[in-house]
Amino acid sequence: MKIHLSSVMVDDQDKALSFYTEVLGFVKKHDIPMGGPRWLTVVSPENPDGTELVLEPDGHPAAKPFKEALVKDGIPFTTFLVEDVQAEYERLRDLGVEFTQQPADMGTVITAVFDDTCGNLLQMHQMKS
Repeated sequence: MKIHLSSVMVDDQDKALSFYTEVLGFVKKHDIPMGGPRWLTVVSPENPDGTELVLEPDGHPAAKPFKEALVKDGIPFTTFLVEDVQAEYERLRDLGVEFTQQPADMGTVITAVFDDTCGNLLQMHQMKS
């Protein structure tokens, strides 16, 4: 069994697509009209046939309170693996990304947490050797 799809709930699919591709560097995989919200996925350019991230509309009544509670408590919804957290932090910060946690050593990983502009906190981490 493999993880094929994972979702992040977003408040605006166009804004999310822009952020996840132009800022984070993912590549659009699918953009399929569905009569309103669309089936919209992105992938890592390093693994275009790998796990797809669905930019899922947060229209369900439970989605917004759930997202707001996570953000209020500082809990990231999703974590991305990067080679160098400090370098990626500086690159994203220079692009105007807002961080709620600067790079921090957490023992076996280094992490940083940022706002995706679509109602979520995201974490990036680097595995330490």
